[in-house]
Amino acid sequence: MKHLYTLLFLLWASVPTFAQEVDSLQQQIQQIESSMKYQYGEISLKDGLAKINVPKGFKYLDAEQAEYVLTELWGNPKSGTTLGMLIPEQYGVLDQNAWVFDIEFDEIGYVKDDDANDIDYTELLGTMQEETLEGNKERTEAGYEPITLVGWASAPYYDQESKILHWAKEVKFGDSEENTLNYNVRVLGRKGVLVLNAIAGMNNLPEVKKNIATITGSVTFEQGQTYFDFDPDVDDVAAWTIGSLVAGKLLAKAGFFALLLKFWKVIAIALAAGGSAVVKLFKRRKENDVEVEQPEHQQVS
Repeated sequence: MKHLYTLLFLLWASVPTFAQEVDSLQQQIQQIESSMKYQYGEISLKDGLAKINVPKGFKYLDAEQAEYVLTELWGNPKSGTTLGMLIPEQYGVLDQNAWVFDIEFDEIGYVKDDDANDIDYTELLGTMQEETLEGNKERTEAGYEPITLVGWASAPYYDQESKILHWAKEVKFGDSEENTLNYNVRVLGRKGVLVLNAIAGMNNLPEVKKNIATITGSVTFEQGQTYFDFDPDVDDVAAWTIGSLVAGKLLAKAGFFALLLKFWKVIAIALAAGGSAVVKLFKRRKENDVEVEQPEHQQVS
C-alpha cells in the first residue's frame, strides 16, 4: 500500500509539469499550422509544364513549404524535387490522421505503354519483394530502417485513354506497429511523368482510394506537353515501361531503391501529433516513477 501511495503522489506531483509540456506542444503545433500558406484555384507547376486545379475538399502547399513539411516535420531525406502537395481540407500537416499527395515531375522521357495489358502483377510483386529485401543492406547502412513490402494495397491499374497509371503498396518500416500506405499515381506526358504519391497510413486507404479520381482529374499537362504531343523525331523515348514504373526496376538494380521511398510517410508524423506525443510523454514519466520505486522493491525481495 505504501508503494501505491508513493506512486500516486509522484503522478500527482508531475501533473502540473506534464500539463504544461502538453500545452506547450499543442501551441507549437498550432503555430506551425498557422504558418502554412495554403493555396486554392489553378496553380502552374514547373514553369508551365503542367497545372493543377486544386479540387474541392483539398488545399495546396507550394514546393518550398512542402519540402519543409516532408523533411523538417516528417523526417524524410532532403531531395528538392517536390512541386508541392495536396492536403485534405480538414487536416493540418501535423494531425495524427493527416495524409497528403506529394507532386513531382520525373523527366525520364516518353514512356511506351505497349506492355500495359501483358503484365502479371502477382509475379511482379514477388520480384519487388525480393528486391526490397536485397536493398535493405544498403538502406540500413545509410541509417534508415529496413523495409518489408507486405503486398498490394490496391492492384495496379492503367487507364489507357487518359494515360494514367496508379497502384498502391503496403509497406512495413522496421518494427513499426503501423504499416505505411504508398499510393502511387503516374500521369504520362511527352517528356516524362507527373508523380503523385500519397503519403499515408494504412488506415487512410479507404479515404485515399475514394479521392483517386478527384486527384487524377485535377492535374494535367499543358498543351504541347501531353502524351499525345509526342514527336518521335525530337523527343526521347524512356527506358521505362508501364511494368518498370510499377516495379521501379531501373532504380532498384542501380542500388537506389531507397530513392523510390523518399517520400513514404514515416511514423514520425504520428509521433509529432499531439495525442501520440502525450502518450509518449506519459509513458516516459511512468517509467521514471517505476525507477524511483525499484530500489525499495529490491530490498523487500
